Amino acid sequence: MTPAHRPFQLPFPRVELIGIWFLVTALLSSASGAAELPDLATVPPDLVVPEVVVRTPQAGRRVRQTTAGWEDTAVYHALYLPTDWRPGARYPVIVEYAGNGGYKNTFGDVSDGTVDGSRLGYGLTAGKGAIWICLPFVEEDVAGKRNATKWWGDVEETKRYCRATVNAVCAAFGGDSRRVVLAGFSRGAIACNFIGLHDDTMASLWCAFFCHSHYDGVKETWPYAGADRSSAAVRLRRLNDRPQWICHEVSVGPTQDYLRGTGVTGAFTFQTLNFHNHSDQWVLRDIPERRAARRWLDNVFTTP
Repeated sequence: MTPAHRPFQLPFPRVELIGIWFLVTALLSSASGAAELPDLATVPPDLVVPEVVVRTPQAGRRVRQTTAGWEDTAVYHALYLPTDWRPGARYPVIVEYAGNGGYKNTFGDVSDGTVDGSRLGYGLTAGKGAIWICLPFVEEDVAGKRNATKWWGDVEETKRYCRATVNAVCAAFGGDSRRVVLAGFSRGAIACNFIGLHDDTMASLWCAFFCHSHYDGVKETWPYAGADRSSAAVRLRRLNDRPQWICHEVSVGPTQDYLRGTGVTGAFTFQTLNFHNHSDQWVLRDIPERRAARRWLDNVFTTP
């Protein structure tokens, strides 16, 4: 048989072709589903996050601070005291980590990776009833230590700054160390487990976790050591049934599937955010998902 009369043959096995077809179909379906959902911009915000200022802390003010031991560095965090804050009283605490910087998508969502740009703690409380700390990931090079806008920086230094800052804020401003919630968006959501449950000492700081958009262990191809599922499972086992709020735009299904596969049980609350945006801006809007999140947080803060 001459080449012109040979039957057509696929350049790869039919099984591979079917697998590729399903993968492409799934990706297109997911993208289509996201595009069909509304944009957060269609809902006007009812809150505006206070700007970070260089002033002394007081009720209703969000200030830039550097924890003792890092004064000679460029590392800093943002501290907000609620409008009802009074000296001598005790308050629950929300500790927040930001998403990666340099992010922008086709819907116009952006993340600059800074503590200044974080929003979850303010949106969840409307600025009342809880102290809010936005913490940095700390990196270091020949120029010194500074806030990292992408990924973890130096993990051990990041953990050290976290512990020192939480302890200092609780001691100085009436934070209740028994009611400290770790929260984060995107990179920060992964950090709830990656940093927050990195070791037993870190894990002991928190009473609950608020993870919006992404989750430690679901995706193994993130560009850092320890992103694999076996490492994530070690961290997850330090959760010890403490409550976790887990939400994601479009679908929270992949995280639910992942957690079922780990065999780790927990007090998980899952919430799909019915908008296509990869953003923490939703907490600044009066939508059902924010009302549900606030009920969850109130329950965490009031449960002995």
